[in-house]
Amino acid sequence: ERAIARHEVREIEQRHTVDGPRQDVALGEEDDIVIIYNRVPKTASTSFTNIAYDLCAKNKYHVLHINTTKNNPVMSLQDQVRFVKNVTSWKEMKPGFYHGHISYLDFAKFGVKKKPIYINVIRDPIERLVSYYYFLRFGDDYRPGLRRRKQGDKKTFDECVAAGGSDCAPEKLWLQIPFFCGHSSECWNVGSRWALEQAKYNLINEYFLVGVTEELEDFIMLLEAALPRFFRGATELYRTGKKSHLRKTTEKKLPTKETIAKLQQSEIWKMENEFYEFALEQFQFVRAHAVREKDGELYILAQNFFYEKIYPKSN
Repeated sequence: ERAIARHEVREIEQRHTVDGPRQDVALGEEDDIVIIYNRVPKTASTSFTNIAYDLCAKNKYHVLHINTTKNNPVMSLQDQVRFVKNVTSWKEMKPGFYHGHISYLDFAKFGVKKKPIYINVIRDPIERLVSYYYFLRFGDDYRPGLRRRKQGDKKTFDECVAAGGSDCAPEKLWLQIPFFCGHSSECWNVGSRWALEQAKYNLINEYFLVGVTEELEDFIMLLEAALPRFFRGATELYRTGKKSHLRKTTEKKLPTKETIAKLQQSEIWKMENEFYEFALEQFQFVRAHAVREKDGELYILAQNFFYEKIYPKSN
């Protein structure tokens, strides 16, 4: 897979540089855009990413998967430098949509002039963990033939929690906070209040838009309205497309109220849920100021500002 990927990259670079060195390639402002979707596992990320793949040829942008060894969300310092350099200076890949299971990386620390646009989707923390638990055992309908890491383990999520198993322990809930917190050591200290506050800060200040799995269509609608260069046609594609719809984990059994109540006693769940509620409130705030509802349907608002009293007057 790596050899094929390198070959594809070389082919693209050769096509773009056949008329001259790539440093001479001038990009228009509309094309000098990079979006990074540092996707959290089991949040409908594959469904959303498929929409980007379906639209990239039509809307004329590139989609690149960031494949890290063993899906490690933390990059080495040298890989951080390489990644930042790639994303910011790889003109042949602009406009570009990068996606992968990596934690937030602050491009400003590397002295770049233009930072990428970050987007993301998060999910109710217990629902996300349950989905991931069964995904490791039974896979999903996206690649049904692929053997998963815990295949053969028939223990239900309820049985795992009752037995105090490691795969369903409250510590496994600690994922969405560190993904938004970033590459600092404290981000990955389970139960860190500093990590929670940093994740909230980044969500508000560094992310263009963060949606929730439960309201994915509205997230896509807002992106199409705000960033049509990438997402023109995305809402209709999501509503009507088969490939772009939710990837379903097979053999998933919903946990009982007793199981949920047991997990909710942990401080880790309380912090992850606080972050989820914070993200949900912010998303609903953005949506309320961007759309109107009529007959049960949402409609994007037209431009609601204009310019006046423009001086000096032109003759």
